Amino acid sequence: MKTFRAIGIGILIWILGVSTYAMSFYLPIMDDKEQQANAVLFAAVIPLVWAGCWLYYKKGATTHGWQLGQTLFLTSVTLDALITVPFLIIPNGGSYYSFFTDFGFWLIALEFMIVAVLYWYIKIYIKLNKYI
Repeated sequence: MKTFRAIGIGILIWILGVSTYAMSFYLPIMDDKEQQANAVLFAAVIPLVWAGCWLYYKKGATTHGWQLGQTLFLTSVTLDALITVPFLIIPNGGSYYSFFTDFGFWLIALEFMIVAVLYWYIKIYIKLNKYI
């Protein structure tokens, strides 16, 4: 696995995800802005992780999608713990506990893994086993 490449892509996914989450507060679609932001982030994670997988695999890597998904997600979790929670969550009355035990957080974790594994099976696995 190209770890530094995966971590760099994970950082990019996190930056775009946090930006999307923050910008969604300015769209007057739902009354509950927090729920709206979570829904927007949930929808944005699919193309972000898919594009991240595309970036990772375009240089010919064959690492299983599960391992790549874990690396991308753990990079995001680390940045959440170092930046998101102390600078965005705690000042608004939240805590590490409330952030990391939220159902939406774990739903997005599952989404990260599913998208990365699906990308691997759809785009990489088929090419690797083309002649079987």
